Amino acid sequence: MSDLAVTRAAPRGMVTIRADFAAPGAQSALLAATGCVMPGQRRIAFEGRRAVAWMSPDEALLFLPPEEVAGVPAAVAEALGGAPHLAVDVSDARVIFRIAGAGARMVLAKGAPIDLSPLAFRPGDFRRTRLGQVATAIWMTEDGAFELMCFRSVADFVEGWLLNAAGSVDASLLGSGLFAETGAVPAS
Repeated sequence: MSDLAVTRAAPRGMVTIRADFAAPGAQSALLAATGCVMPGQRRIAFEGRRAVAWMSPDEALLFLPPEEVAGVPAAVAEALGGAPHLAVDVSDARVIFRIAGAGARMVLAKGAPIDLSPLAFRPGDFRRTRLGQVATAIWMTEDGAFELMCFRSVADFVEGWLLNAAGSVDASLLGSGLFAETGAVPAS
């Protein structure tokens, strides 16, 4: 399991944006203010050094370099005009972990009640869920690599949990069944 790694990602800027994204002009306003389009339900869209995650029908989370956060709430307000909205810097509230390598799916499957099989969870997929009893969001950045976000107040617990789960991955199960990265799940 030498290539399986759990690491705490470098700090990332994050802006929560709440608005009626179905309203006329809302999608173009989001694009103008953030440089990203609102992804589909349970998805994350990457655009250069930025990404937007679908959090709910009226909520998106923008990820961007920390030095670019300051102007985003005002840009969102300007782009949306008088439409009701919320745009808040939440960068300090959350921590992101990267789980990558053979067994990454297995690590997350040990505690998250979501379907992480290769047919159900692919690059660009995003889920708000729980890891054990802790609120998290999980997304796949590329084959074999995931990121997990949690509140900063529980980050040390989550990091310990992930490291423990990674340390107990059963190598004999990798490459087959639900943990095959080929996208083919054998019939049971």
